[in-house]
Amino acid sequence: MTDQFGIKEALAELGVQGHNAGVSTGSQWLESGPEKLVSVSPADGKTVGTVTVTTPEEYEQVVQKAQAAFKEWRLVPAPKRGEVVRQIGEALRQYKEPLGKLVSYEMGKSYQEGLGEVQEMIDICDFAVGLSRQLYGLTMQSERPNHRMYEQYHPLGVVGIISSFNFPVAVWSWNSMIAWVCGDVTLWKPSEKVPLCSVACQHIIAGVFARNNVPEGVSCLINGDRAIGELMTHDKRVPLVSATGSIRMGKEVGKALGARLGRALLELGGNNAIIVTENADLEMTLVGALFGAVGTCGQRCTTTRRLIIHEAVFDEAKTKLQKAYAQLKIGNPLNEANHVGPLIDHDAVRLYENALQAAVEQGGKVVVAGGVLSGTGYESGCYVKPAIMEVENHYEIVQTETFAPILYLIKYKTLEEAIAYQNGVVQGLSSAIMTTNMREMELFLSAAGSDCGIANVNIGTSGAEIGGAFGGEKETGGGRESGSDAWKIYMRRQTNTINYGTDLPLAQGIKFEL
Repeated sequence: MTDQFGIKEALAELGVQGHNAGVSTGSQWLESGPEKLVSVSPADGKTVGTVTVTTPEEYEQVVQKAQAAFKEWRLVPAPKRGEVVRQIGEALRQYKEPLGKLVSYEMGKSYQEGLGEVQEMIDICDFAVGLSRQLYGLTMQSERPNHRMYEQYHPLGVVGIISSFNFPVAVWSWNSMIAWVCGDVTLWKPSEKVPLCSVACQHIIAGVFARNNVPEGVSCLINGDRAIGELMTHDKRVPLVSATGSIRMGKEVGKALGARLGRALLELGGNNAIIVTENADLEMTLVGALFGAVGTCGQRCTTTRRLIIHEAVFDEAKTKLQKAYAQLKIGNPLNEANHVGPLIDHDAVRLYENALQAAVEQGGKVVVAGGVLSGTGYESGCYVKPAIMEVENHYEIVQTETFAPILYLIKYKTLEEAIAYQNGVVQGLSSAIMTTNMREMELFLSAAGSDCGIANVNIGTSGAEIGGAFGGEKETGGGRESGSDAWKIYMRRQTNTINYGTDLPLAQGIKFEL
């Protein structure tokens, strides 16, 4: 493993070794299974480390420990739980640099994006601390005299979290910090492609929990492939599973939870578009589209995959994009001079190549040529050129989410046509419009406009803040995480009616007398 960018020091500071146990209930680590996950960095193709795969027996131990911890944790006052999360935020500030470096090296996103991901964790800690004093219910007026009605929220129980490789730590924190202040305990199964990030996070959490006498089992970690995730999704002791990943995976998770009437919080695919109107500021558009399309090498669920451009500015916008793409620097993500890092693995490279070929076969025109890079600095075989294709929205490949830096350009005549293109895919996560015209903006944001969970004006599709609820509609799954009132899914709602009088009148004026 290269140490050009201080990876060894970062791993040592985070307590990550060459070989790691992959199952934990907090400070306790289990390691009975012989099977290992091997983490290979797409940055240089070298092994980062190994993690043990959770066995069914270990899974059972972990869930039982989580259940026992929940009985204690739910009784801790919410502001006290918030204080623990505040300290987690402080610990993450302390470990921001090494954890950001690990995220960058194990996943392949740029170091700046790795640091940004850890900052998201810090931000959600801050949000959750405030939330711990604001888990509000409502007071209602009773139709019966001398009665009081109100509703309150109680902790739900064991919250399962299945996270994707592209955000190895942030999405876990969105769920965990909110769940913990709500009084829940968490059971995390990270992507098998980035297991060491989960080990590092668990080490950081364990230190904070130990200092605060948090029960063992509040933060649980399991590692493995689909089979381990299925243990969780079929387990009635896990009332909520928050799953981030592909639409295919989400449908399987939703099916399993639906069969047992469990709750599903699904954050699935995105096929996000920016509408560029004839009234757009094209310089601003370029910034938003460029980062949206090539950030994380096109491997964000909010990546900009389609630019729907008015015919009056289409050629100018295309020329500006060609010039900007020519200046992109592709290489090791830990080198801050580079803009674009690698795809996660060779399977992702194969899908990228297949998508480019399909776009041409279906009638697409090459605007900026793609291709796989080789030679010095590209030994991992995971580096590709960000590509641009001029297409039509109905092409089958355009309707598909390809987790790679491929941007599709689509020409339109009227804004209504552009919105129809924007909405004419099965995914409904993020969307944006670039315009200086108020009427265009308002139409896009109206009920006749974008059908996505996120609709932006004069910013790109990528880079949501934690204060707003994050999620999308249609086959994106309908889930909401992070800010606003997303906390409610982690709790159970209870309506209470108190009779403080001496009579017992029935609702709706019903008489029941002997």
